[in-house]
Amino acid sequence: MDVRLLRIDSRLLHGQVTTNWAKVTKVNRILVVSDKVARDEIRRTLLIQASPPGIKVNVITVAKMIGIYHDIRFSSLKVMILVEEPEDAKRLIAGGVTVDTVNIGAISFDKTKVMVSDAIAVNDVDVAAFSWIHKKGIKLDVRKVSGDNSKDLWHALSEKELV
Repeated sequence: MDVRLLRIDSRLLHGQVTTNWAKVTKVNRILVVSDKVARDEIRRTLLIQASPPGIKVNVITVAKMIGIYHDIRFSSLKVMILVEEPEDAKRLIAGGVTVDTVNIGAISFDKTKVMVSDAIAVNDVDVAAFSWIHKKGIKLDVRKVSGDNSKDLWHALSEKELV
């Protein structure tokens, strides 16, 4: 399986993903990977219906993603993986999914989180997951769309004295 983009975005599949990232990465499959969403029939259905023309969307659990990543039957897939939370990206990488970069679009704010950019809020669990990913030598690339200037999330976390 050719993972062309692993993206963390609380919104998962939305306009920027379907109109920009899907075209730029030239994927033939979008995999929304979330244990919560896979169990939520309404969200799962809405995400599948939001698929861009010509690209199939599947909503699966983290364990299922790790399983199919290692399955030769899926070797021809060129995929974009979308997760809601940094911990899910960490779990995928720990399970053997190979990437050199994790793209971060937006992570929603709540009262347990602090803002590190205009669109990214993190808590201790998020910071721990990003630290783990960073220690693996994987770049933490902040961009909403492919044409944006790449910003290093690790630098932002360091500036906020979170790492």
